Amino acid sequence: MNSLFSFAGFAGARLLCGLLLLLAGPALAQQLPAPRDTSFTVHSAYVKAKKQFPAITIARPAVPANVRPRMNVTYCTLPGGRELKLDVFYPKARRKQRFPAVLVIHGGGWRSGDRSQHVPLAQQLAAKGYVAVTAEYRLSTEAKYPAAVQDLKTAIRWLRASSRKYPIDTTRVAVWGFSAGGQLASLIGTTNGDQLFDAGGCYPTRSSSVQAIIDADGTLAFIHPESGEGDDRKGPSAATYWLGASKTEKPELWHQAGALNRVSAQTPPILFINSGVDRMHAGRDDMIRQLTALGIYSEVQRFPEAPHPFVLFNPWFEPTLQYTLNFLSRIFPPK
Repeated sequence: MNSLFSFAGFAGARLLCGLLLLLAGPALAQQLPAPRDTSFTVHSAYVKAKKQFPAITIARPAVPANVRPRMNVTYCTLPGGRELKLDVFYPKARRKQRFPAVLVIHGGGWRSGDRSQHVPLAQQLAAKGYVAVTAEYRLSTEAKYPAAVQDLKTAIRWLRASSRKYPIDTTRVAVWGFSAGGQLASLIGTTNGDQLFDAGGCYPTRSSSVQAIIDADGTLAFIHPESGEGDDRKGPSAATYWLGASKTEKPELWHQAGALNRVSAQTPPILFINSGVDRMHAGRDDMIRQLTALGIYSEVQRFPEAPHPFVLFNPWFEPTLQYTLNFLSRIFPPK
């Protein structure tokens, strides 16, 4: 009986919401949050990976005592009232100092995942002298490409606009991403100054350029012999859904979204951190050849035995953090 009442209440609530939408019109509908796809979480990834790697544990290092957090900060309000949020973690400093910043981007196939998944990494980066920011971005269930890239570039502009409030060295900004977040990080870094991705009204006078990229298992090319993206035989793939068209319908769009096709003399140094799943770094070796020809530093660190979501689990979390710190120290040496 209780379940019947619960169902009736749920159905009534849905009916009431529908009536409100009809009465309020499209203005209210634009402000309602998009339905969230919760298929990719730390727990779901753990359950899946543990079947093959029974010794793994979820990485939950102790929260460093020398880190200050600021949670749920609005970094941009979009037309219609949609607020984009981020979390900031920065070192406690006894004197006025400026620290390099790292924007951390979560994965989830451009349609799932959450910025909270990389809070442990951001906290550890902050403890080592970085202002680390985990930012949300519009997923494909809410907005198609290139909205996610535009949102994250806006977050970088917010970093520079907020350098008086937070101890940010605006000349040294890095972007770190895992999986779809790695793809976004590499695309952000290879499109410094590209107006297509700098759309939006928040902080238009600030730069969204980054000076370093860390790509953890993010594809560099969607249409490539090594790529597994775009298999739509069982329905629209994650990339097809995000890009809004299949690779046969709009191949130029798929090429545009691949960092491999955007490498230039303005591309910053890049660190690739990869699992044993080769298709997750499609185009990496071709990109390294391009970077080398341009005299741009790149580095590869691999865990050949690791599953794709290795960055979330022990024993790979600590070495991933250390590879990241070593690379950042090389690109951003202490002043």
